[in-house]
Amino acid sequence: MTLEGKNIGFAMTGSFCTFSTVFQALPLLLETGANIIPILSPNAQTISTRFGTAEENIEKLESLCGKKSIKTIAEAEPIGPKKLLDALIIAPCTGNTLAKIAGGITDTSVTMAAKSTIRNSRPVILAVSTNDGLGGSAKNIGLLLNMKNIYFAPFGQDDPVKKKNSLVADMQRLAETTELALDGIQIQPLLLGPPDIK
Repeated sequence: MTLEGKNIGFAMTGSFCTFSTVFQALPLLLETGANIIPILSPNAQTISTRFGTAEENIEKLESLCGKKSIKTIAEAEPIGPKKLLDALIIAPCTGNTLAKIAGGITDTSVTMAAKSTIRNSRPVILAVSTNDGLGGSAKNIGLLLNMKNIYFAPFGQDDPVKKKNSLVADMQRLAETTELALDGIQIQPLLLGPPDIK
């Protein structure tokens, strides 16, 4: 299904080391003609790191999308009853956010957006980025793979030598993952091959 004219929520959570990759992938989504609605978790909107200040990241996201971001639970709540989104992308999706969605916890703007989208039987696309994807978060990934209306962008180990449990999604494939998810199809292959090990 084409994304042209679709209302796509684009939520960012606090895996700050992948922000630059996400910002590079976002224009590809915008090129599809989709209407991208930015959403920020509390950590993503308030924490400054060596990967950029909170203010810089907010400005970059809102500038790319051309609109103000949803930052609170109250702002995200109408997504459900008003059916504001055709799909929701969470990129990057931290292990913390994975756990909350798997456990049905709604305590941030992003998890409220996810709950609201699932409520309407519309797809939520997770672009995982977590250092414990093959550790503590593995069980949550397993649960979410079996949950209706949840889809994953292809992911793999980003550094199997130094960070054996770390998983990161291919952010460049968010558009095609979302197109397929809107048709009820999980993109395949889901697991990426190993990176070049040096």
